[in-house]
Amino acid sequence: MKILVLGAGGVGGYFGGRLAQSGADVSFLVREKRKQQLDAHGLLIESHFGDATVPVATHLRADIRPDYDLVLLTCKAYDLSDAMDTIEGALGDSTVILPLLNGVAHLELLNQRFGASRVWGGTAKIAATVRPDGVIRHLNEWHILTFGAQDKIASSKIKEFKALLDKAGVTAVVSPDITRDLWMKLVHLGTIATLTSLMRANAGEINRTPDGKALFQRVLETNIQIASREGYPPDPSFIASYRELFSQSDSIYEASLARDIEKGGPIESDHILGFLLERCRAHGLPDDIPCLAYTHAKAYEQRRAANRLPARAAA
Repeated sequence: MKILVLGAGGVGGYFGGRLAQSGADVSFLVREKRKQQLDAHGLLIESHFGDATVPVATHLRADIRPDYDLVLLTCKAYDLSDAMDTIEGALGDSTVILPLLNGVAHLELLNQRFGASRVWGGTAKIAATVRPDGVIRHLNEWHILTFGAQDKIASSKIKEFKALLDKAGVTAVVSPDITRDLWMKLVHLGTIATLTSLMRANAGEINRTPDGKALFQRVLETNIQIASREGYPPDPSFIASYRELFSQSDSIYEASLARDIEKGGPIESDHILGFLLERCRAHGLPDDIPCLAYTHAKAYEQRRAANRLPARAAA
């Protein structure tokens, strides 16, 4: 199997690097500056599962040809349009795309552009970042990829990719219903992103306020109702686990969207908060908190575009 990874950031760099380290045929489609780093020093990983320096094949957009079996798409949602243009030259007649984006909104866009039969769904459970020196720093003890075809058929290509991940030491799960899995992750992500971005605080700090725990449960319940009305009701064990997770007063958990706001970066406002608000209204559910969170995010984006962020965030 010939694999192309778009980008070499925290997620794509880590999983693509582990695949390359195990001998898989992996190339990275990157920009010039990142290509120079990788060509000079290799792909560098620091991780609980072992540090690695992996020589990797790199390409610029102009270099790619339509001869890949799988394209791993690990961009942020706000870069999706450009990413789709970028990978188009790599797609042969049988190439499939595995997006590892947050939420579910990207599937519709990818399906419209490339066709649902060649777009898998996937989620990555990992915390990883890229340092300024290009080193990928794995921040937790999870490196789990869950993926599957939208038609729920475990094809030979899916089984082959799982075997490569198994060989690389990555925890690989073939989902029997990946769309449901994506919705369950969105219930989770939508809850933590809504409140930690809105309050500019982590879950524990919010829960230690007089009304924080009640707010978390209210947002979680709204997202559960959205998923249920979309045809993906969470099971009781899922609900119980997240009610407990979002009630912990000592938690330091916060969404990456909140961290991106704190550092003055671009955010996935439309793809996560906007999408949930639209679905909330479509199903006639109370929309006061989703509306507040989305409006806050869009106002932030205006200030960022006008270079009027506080000095700490803009630094």
